[in-house]
Amino acid sequence: MPDATSGISSTYATSAWLYGTDSSGARTPTKALEQKDFLKLLVAQMTTQDPLNPVKDADFLAQMVQMSSLESNKAFQTELAALRSDQELQQANTLIGRAVDLQLDDGTTAHGTVSAVQIEEGTPKLIVNGQSFKLGQVVTITTPAPATQP
Repeated sequence: MPDATSGISSTYATSAWLYGTDSSGARTPTKALEQKDFLKLLVAQMTTQDPLNPVKDADFLAQMVQMSSLESNKAFQTELAALRSDQELQQANTLIGRAVDLQLDDGTTAHGTVSAVQIEEGTPKLIVNGQSFKLGQVVTITTPAPATQP
């Protein structure tokens, strides 16, 4: 018959893998489980299972497939974020030389020509009239009227 305390100690050991420690030695929760954490949990589950009632192979396989799917989704999200960032930069670059109306934080609008694009913290910002604006603040885009020659 299994010892009632073995479940407690294995639960404690398993939860120890889910937490990091800070400078005082206190446990602090981590943001997300990684593949190495999953493997540690899997090993702990295998070593603490009841030998008379083992977990089925299909259950382990299902857990491994779920972890693989999770890793694929994380990689997809990373690639999608990079693609979005590239698209925003390309969109901002196409506005150089174009006249824009911008929605300001106070509800008013500003008008000017985009003179440059500047990257701030990985996000493209439009330089209009010497000030930096977010791409999302653009309300209207027009082609400036050609300059008349005297």
